[in-house]
Amino acid sequence: MSEYERMVLMAEDELTQYSTDARKIEKLRRKLGISTSVKQRQEAREQLETEMPKNVFTKAVMTQRQSVALPFWGIAGLGLLLGISSGESLAFMATMIGGTLAIALQKWGWSLEARRILLETLNDLDAPKVEEKK
Repeated sequence: MSEYERMVLMAEDELTQYSTDARKIEKLRRKLGISTSVKQRQEAREQLETEMPKNVFTKAVMTQRQSVALPFWGIAGLGLLLGISSGESLAFMATMIGGTLAIALQKWGWSLEARRILLETLNDLDAPKVEEKK
């Protein structure tokens, strides 16, 4: 496993915690600061910047993955309902296809969200600190 993949997995692990983005970034910042070098963080940042979504649909999947997957969950449920009530095997196909698409969209959105959190953390970690004067 490469260092980049390990960083993404650390970010995905932070997404499992119910907290604000700022708290996730702070916790991830501590882990990355200890376990990675400046060169590794810079390489990961460059790779993340090229991978981040540019179009509207991909950004929507990243920020609203559950809302984007909701119609496919509806198709899966409707296919199951129609398949049970009418006994049509074609309706069960809609259930499988809708469920598979919904799960794939949510998984993709989860990965994109982890990459976004990781990019924000890397930018925060290597940004120059400016102290406020009182």
